[in-house]
Amino acid sequence: MKLFVGLGNPGSAHALQRHNVGFMAAERIALRHGLGPWKKRFHGLVCDGQIGGHRVTLLKPQTYMNDSGRSVGEAQRYLKVDPGDIDVFHDELDLAPGKVKVKTGGGNAGHNGLRSITAHIGNEYARVRIGIGHPGAKEAVLRHVLNNFAKADAAWLEPLLDAIAQAAPRLAAGEDARFLTDVARATSKPATVSAPTPASAAMAPTGERQAKRASALAESLKRWLKRREKS
Repeated sequence: MKLFVGLGNPGSAHALQRHNVGFMAAERIALRHGLGPWKKRFHGLVCDGQIGGHRVTLLKPQTYMNDSGRSVGEAQRYLKVDPGDIDVFHDELDLAPGKVKVKTGGGNAGHNGLRSITAHIGNEYARVRIGIGHPGAKEAVLRHVLNNFAKADAAWLEPLLDAIAQAAPRLAAGEDARFLTDVARATSKPATVSAPTPASAAMAPTGERQAKRASALAESLKRWLKRREKS
């Protein structure tokens, strides 16, 4: 059994903030794989089901970020899940926007949610680090993480969340490297198509379809953000 934990702060005021991208990832995984409904449990919201043939419980702690470990610790003890079978999705300042890395153990890089989890269950759980970029100055970090994603982020955020959800069976199977490969492949930018020439004119329809798909994804995220703001 696996326990997937998305980190964030509860409430509509925080729903679209960069610090809540872990919640967003958990919600997209649940939607993609038909898990739900979300229920109150372990000082959080949980849903469970099968992902790629593996039993998975999804958890969104409702204790606020700095006390996430209380929720995760209670779930871990009740479900009898080894820390090595816990994957925590969280925002990562030290990765460029749209980049994803997975690591087990190691430091918490000043992330209060991870620090709290480590205090409750130890350090040997996996971190799914979702890049949000660094604002460039230490004093600007708090404002950066607690601000909503910018409209321009729609172009990479929506495809990334979809890619994470699509590749989630790899994590459920413990195949972290293959998870990262699948996410990278799904989010890689298509090659730029140059202006048609006699030799390359046949490529134009492909380039147009790619542009339309990118535009459609951006519009989809905009609609999703509006729905979240209304909820």
